[in-house]
Amino acid sequence: MTTAPGDPREFKKLLDRKEAELSRSLQKRDGITIEKSPDQMDEIQSASERDLAIRNVDRESTLLRDVRAALLRIEDGSFGTCIQCEWAISPKRLAAVPWAPLCIECQEAADRDKYEATESLIDSLVKVA
Repeated sequence: MTTAPGDPREFKKLLDRKEAELSRSLQKRDGITIEKSPDQMDEIQSASERDLAIRNVDRESTLLRDVRAALLRIEDGSFGTCIQCEWAISPKRLAAVPWAPLCIECQEAADRDKYEATESLIDSLVKVA
């Protein structure tokens, strides 16, 4: 038996693999250790590497939450439906980003809102300074 394109079973397999990969990756947190060094340049380099490792852990943790949320949507039958407008998410978008909770239109609006909020915050901080 073959599965149709966009079949939730295929997405579930893909998402299960992604969840396992991210879970394994998050177990390795070697780069987050704080080490003191007599050399100030080594300490700065170490802090920079630690910051990068923390950002990677944060990004992967967020992605893992998104993947798990997509798996829950498969279980409850809402996978492939935008959580904002409740319209279908295009098969092309799901093929590219299977954990996407939003259709492309709602995602673009959310990104615009986030950008505008960031710009507003920056403007406020500049005015205060």
